[in-house]
Amino acid sequence: QVQLVESGGGLVQPGGSLRLSCAASGFTFRLFAMSWYRQAPGKERELVASITATGGTITNADSMKGRFTISRDNAKNTVYLQMNSLKPEDTAVYYCNANNFVMDYWGKGTLVTVSS
Repeated sequence: QVQLVESGGGLVQPGGSLRLSCAASGFTFRLFAMSWYRQAPGKERELVASITATGGTITNADSMKGRFTISRDNAKNTVYLQMNSLKPEDTAVYYCNANNFVMDYWGKGTLVTVSS
């Protein structure tokens, strides 16, 4: 059974940092591109960052460049999102996605709230 389980969300003050993790199981993790998306209240889901199966290409949305970093550990079947200099507008549910252009899997999300 395919599972993507996000963790690491929570309440953080503006300017703070969080590290999200997504533990994958039930599929060949190393063959999938992994991404983080987010969905703020009342807004559409948007791409945060992606990393290829080998980690060779990394994409970050413009508003998050320089603040958010995606990485993966194929030995641990885990993808991470390091988020620094967080802003209130980063408040959202963050979702993990796995895609190999044939299959597309989603986690249930983890809530990040940036507030003082």
